[in-house]
Amino acid sequence: MRWFSAFLIAVMAFTLASCSSKFITYNGPEVTRVAVFKEDRKMYLLHHKKVLKSYDVDLGFAPLGHKQVEGDGRTPEGDYFIDRRNPNSKFYLSIGISYPNAADRAYAAAIGQSPGGDIFIHGRPKAFQNGKDDWTAGCIAVTDKEMREIYAMVKIGTVISIYP
Repeated sequence: MRWFSAFLIAVMAFTLASCSSKFITYNGPEVTRVAVFKEDRKMYLLHHKKVLKSYDVDLGFAPLGHKQVEGDGRTPEGDYFIDRRNPNSKFYLSIGISYPNAADRAYAAAIGQSPGGDIFIHGRPKAFQNGKDDWTAGCIAVTDKEMREIYAMVKIGTVISIYP
């Protein structure tokens, strides 16, 4: 009877250990920069010049050019930094990008518009799981599984460079 009880405890422990969580731990090299190449729909997590991970991405629904005003559907271009984390995102998990910066705000103000904001790297809802269309309001989207990795690897303050 003791062996049977021990067996059941071992099976339960294994089952609980294999349950997936949206939070994972990363103990590898520090991600020192995130690089996004809009034309190629690729994102790279870098440790200095070494690529640690690469991902296919979806962008804003009108991805050509730099985001200038709220609602234009463009993904920003330039150097920003990761400025926040959202474990309860509507899009699974998300990490915030510091858009708009001072230049973005000044340009939008000069033309009497809002620059918009709330630009994130986030997961994909079921309706966009095929990853074939740009659909966000200006964000960068990856699969939920990939977002778990990114959320674990990229810290607040990491530079993100977004290229055309």
